[in-house]
Amino acid sequence: MKKKLIEKPLEYWEEKSYMMVVPPKYDDDFLKTSIERLSQSKYFKVVDTDYEINGVINVKVKYDKEEYDIGFYTGGISVPDYYLYKNFLFTDEEKESLLAAKQAITIFMEFKDDVKKSFQLQLKVANTLIPDLIGVLDESAEKMLPAKWVMMIASSRVLPSARDLFTVQAVQGKHDKVWLHTHGLCRCHTTELEILESDKKHYEQHYNLLSTYAMYLIDKSGLDDPRYNGAYIGRLINGYPVVVTCAPWTDGILEYKKAKLGNIKDRENGHNTRTSIVFLYTSEEEEKNHKLRLVSLYDELWGENPIFFFSDEETNRMRDLARERISYVKESFKDKENAILIKIGLPLKEEGRFEHIWFELLEIKGNKFKCKLTQEPYDIPDMHTGDEDWYTLDDMTDWIIYTKDFAVSPSNAYLLEENR
Repeated sequence: MKKKLIEKPLEYWEEKSYMMVVPPKYDDDFLKTSIERLSQSKYFKVVDTDYEINGVINVKVKYDKEEYDIGFYTGGISVPDYYLYKNFLFTDEEKESLLAAKQAITIFMEFKDDVKKSFQLQLKVANTLIPDLIGVLDESAEKMLPAKWVMMIASSRVLPSARDLFTVQAVQGKHDKVWLHTHGLCRCHTTELEILESDKKHYEQHYNLLSTYAMYLIDKSGLDDPRYNGAYIGRLINGYPVVVTCAPWTDGILEYKKAKLGNIKDRENGHNTRTSIVFLYTSEEEEKNHKLRLVSLYDELWGENPIFFFSDEETNRMRDLARERISYVKESFKDKENAILIKIGLPLKEEGRFEHIWFELLEIKGNKFKCKLTQEPYDIPDMHTGDEDWYTLDDMTDWIIYTKDFAVSPSNAYLLEENR
C-alpha cells in the first residue's frame, strides 16, 4: 500500500510576507531611531509599539482606516547573484552594491484581505525606514526589487499590479522538460501554482497561462478555495475557451505517471506545502465531475497570440497608472528615436464593454493624441489596421515606450529617470 501524500504546514515566509531592505550602510543605532522614523511617515500613523527582548520590534500602524501589525529586525543578508543575473532593471553599480551587502532590515507582516494594499504598505514602511535604500529582497516571492521601483510604488496613488506580488520560476531538466512554479501566492491567502511536464517549445505559453491564473486568484482574493473550481481566463486561436483549475499537489501529482520534474522526490525539502498543480476543464460536465485534463492538451492550439483576460480591476488599475505617469510619454515623444504605442479602450455596441487595442503614437497636443491602429480589432468591423484618429487621455488604458535600449511601461517608468 502506497504511503498517503500529505500537504505540509506553511513555512514562515508563506504565512506572512517577509522583505529584507538593504541600506546603503549599516547603522548599529538603527533600531533606536526606527520608531521615530516611522512616526514621521506621511503614509500611515503609528498607533502602538512593542519592543521585545530578542531584538524584534513590533508596531501597529493605521493605514487607510485599517490597523496592521508589522514587525522588523536587523540581521545579515547574502543576495543570491542569480536574482540579479542578466536583470536589466538594475544598473551594474546597484548589482555590485547589493552583492556586497552584509546587513539588512527584515520587515514582516500578515496581509489583510486587500493583499495589493498590504503589499504597497509594506513597501511604504520599507521606504520610510530607509529612504535611501539600495534594494529590497522580497523573500516570500524570491526576487529582488529595484530601489527606484520601490520608491515609485510607495509614492503612487495607484495600487501595484497583482503580477508584482509573485514570481514564476522555471526549472529545466533533462529532455527539455520544464517545471513552472510560483512563489509569493501563499501570503496572498491562496495557493501556489505549478505546471508539470512543460517543455522548451511551449513553456512561454504555459508561463503566460500560469501568470494570468495567479493574477486572477489575487484579484479574486476572498473567494472560496480555488482548487477544483473552474476559471475562464482566455481563448485559444480557434476561439475555444480556456478554463483552468488546480488541484492540491498531493492529488494532482497522481495525474502524472512519470513526471521528470516536480515528482515526489523533488518535494522532500520544498514545494510540499500549499501548492497546487494547474489543469484544464474542457466542458461543464468535466468541471462538475472534477475531470482534470493536462495543460499539454492545448499545446498545438495556442498559436502566435492567444488571448488571456485581465480582470476589470486590473484593467482599471493599468488605466489609472498609465494616466498617472503620462508625463513620461510626453517627454519621451520629444526623442524621435523612441517608438511609442498607446493602448486605447474602444467602446463596443454592448454598453459598458470595451476592446483595448494598441495604436502607434503620431502626435501630441496637450492631452490629445493622434494615433494609428496597429492591428485588426476583434469586435469592431468598421476599423482596420492603419486607421488614424485623435484620442484623449480619458481613452487611454496603457502605453509602451520603446527606446534604443529597452522597453518601458508605466510599471517600470523609473528606468527613464536620469541617474537612477
